[in-house]
Amino acid sequence: MAAAIGAAMLMPPAATLAVFAAMGLGMAAPYALLALAPGLADRLPRPGAWMERLKELLAFPMYAAALWLLWVLAQQVGPEGLAAALAGGTAVGFAAWALGRAQLARGGRGRLAGRGGAALALLAALALLPALATAPAASAGTRASAAEPGAEPWSEARLAALRAEGRPVFVNMTAAWCITCKVNERVALHSEAVRDAFMRRGVAYLKGDWTDGGPAIAAVLRRFGREGVPLYLVYPPGGGEPALLPQILTEALVLEALPPG
Repeated sequence: MAAAIGAAMLMPPAATLAVFAAMGLGMAAPYALLALAPGLADRLPRPGAWMERLKELLAFPMYAAALWLLWVLAQQVGPEGLAAALAGGTAVGFAAWALGRAQLARGGRGRLAGRGGAALALLAALALLPALATAPAASAGTRASAAEPGAEPWSEARLAALRAEGRPVFVNMTAAWCITCKVNERVALHSEAVRDAFMRRGVAYLKGDWTDGGPAIAAVLRRFGREGVPLYLVYPPGGGEPALLPQILTEALVLEALPPG
């Protein structure tokens, strides 16, 4: 849905409405089918213990999503901010446990103690929010290039300097939370064939990090009609307009877009 919505925002109004209508119809289709053929409800699984097991099993994808979000947060606020987030999560967990105990308590005193403990835990979690806002984090340029040999932090000044030298430039606008970006890097940009082509053809590789949503990269995205990352640009040697690559990359597509060496 994220990819469909992002693409729809760049389309003409009629096409945008068509995309959203298609998503709405897709989500409504199962209910419309049951309304038209109520007998199909008899073929649905019956309620039972399997529902409880499924509910418990579905918690693990949520745990995985939480781990991924914490990793993204660590890129933005550093170790100190991550520690504050984990402490806040622990406080929220304690609050949930205390509320559960309060619901099970038979006496008024037990319920009052549970609710009071939950309230204090939630206040402690809220008190940690300023630590997230003020925690020191790695700079965007450091985040963008530290994990990828051969990449330089993107900036308008660095791009202009490389173009003034007449060098071809490959620009990768990415973000820590962008799964598509990570897959593209693993599948295409990190391959030996692409790295060798960069080296043989003298292609400078600039990587911009939009994890924090900075205005400089946002302006570049808007300039090329994009509402978000990834954005891949190939600037030819000697000047000229860049080639805009698709948001889903393959090794062959990148090699074909590079200027001949």
